[in-house]
Amino acid sequence: MRAALFSRFGGPEVLRIADLPDPHPGPGEVRIAVRAAGVNPSDWKKRKGLMDTGLPQTMGHEAAGIVDELGDGVTDVAVGDRVFGFSAEGAAQAELAVLAHYAPMPPSLDFAGAAALPAAIETATRALDQLGVGSGSTLLISGASGSVGSAAVQLAVARGARVIGTASPVNHDYLRSMGAEPVVYGQGLVERVRALAPDGVDLALDVAGSGVLPELIELAGGPEHVVTLADFAGAQDCGVTFSRGDAGRAVHALAGIGELIESGRFSLPVAQTFPLAEVAAAHRVSEDGRVRGKLVLLVG
Repeated sequence: MRAALFSRFGGPEVLRIADLPDPHPGPGEVRIAVRAAGVNPSDWKKRKGLMDTGLPQTMGHEAAGIVDELGDGVTDVAVGDRVFGFSAEGAAQAELAVLAHYAPMPPSLDFAGAAALPAAIETATRALDQLGVGSGSTLLISGASGSVGSAAVQLAVARGARVIGTASPVNHDYLRSMGAEPVVYGQGLVERVRALAPDGVDLALDVAGSGVLPELIELAGGPEHVVTLADFAGAQDCGVTFSRGDAGRAVHALAGIGELIESGRFSLPVAQTFPLAEVAAAHRVSEDGRVRGKLVLLVG
């Protein structure tokens, strides 16, 4: 099968499409003929050597496609079913991928739309679970207009929370459309949030990693009410929880998202698609950091 990989660390130019042996599912896993695979910031961070040190490395953690092989003990899907989920080996940007966690595709989505979901909804759900966001909570989300931020907004609203989200003014109508109250990020954030919530907020989630943890702690009444997804050093300095997948992933989000999508309470736009062969171009756009919505590779 053809797959995206790199054999040395560096810029997008180190990426190539190579022939690799076909993978096969283990117990409880399924293999899919990949139709679409999501692109995430973790991909270019891996490529630059900021995460894993081994070489060569394959690419991609999320995909959607058609089941073509079942592992032992799999009874909840059949060959030919359309599913989306997480790659078992971080090798979703390929013609074939083994999924360790998966769910049926929501009927209203195409493959690109389904491939955009897993990482964003798992990350957002994990953070909301860690914060204990529920009905009646007032949640501040810093960096609310990106894929993870917008997923967190909609999932929190679905839980019955009031959401205040930071974004640039051009994205304020987008936040309102998802049920959030927008504020501009940057200097003066505390005052702008207090204009909407005079007593501060119950909880705060940092998606952007833009150095705002002290302000979030002030607004939420203490570091125990704040979670960051993007500021590891700041979390250590401020005593804030840094949410990471190796501490336990919220894979239950896969099974629950279909109902929200089909009822019109959740959507995650696909900003741009690329053929698998143009994975380097997708990395350049992702690394630029100005995308609203998901980048997706189309396969086959």
